[in-house]
Amino acid sequence: METMTTPEARITNPVFVVDGAMDALQALSKSISRVRVSPRLLELMHLRASQINGCGVCAVQHPKIARKLGETDDRIFAVAAWRDAPFFTPAERAALALTEALTRIADSSDPVPDDVWDEAARHFDEQELAALVLSIASINVWNRVNVATRQVAGQEW
Repeated sequence: METMTTPEARITNPVFVVDGAMDALQALSKSISRVRVSPRLLELMHLRASQINGCGVCAVQHPKIARKLGETDDRIFAVAAWRDAPFFTPAERAALALTEALTRIADSSDPVPDDVWDEAARHFDEQELAALVLSIASINVWNRVNVATRQVAGQEW
């Protein structure tokens, strides 16, 4: 039988090392939460970005948060294949497409194509679009911090 090893983070999570970093990220999150965008949708977007970025911490945490907000297992399990799953509204699909585009900005010469942006703009007003962009940027910060420092999924901070 193979023995499992317990992974360890390279360093303490940087948000706790740099004074004010956690406060800044929490302030951004609080600002986003004041905009009329579904918290459940934001969690699905965070999960999708985290899957793309290979962030185990967030891939474990965001489904738990989504469930607490009333999200269904079908939708959580299908978020990686949202294009082929019947569970998402056109607005949610537009937000997930925007999430993928902004998360994969280095993968294309036109990181956020007009058709992706225009479809999101059909479903969300300017303030909501701004909140979506900031939310995507925020989860990408968390993903990069966690991945770079090999933070361990399932551990409490």
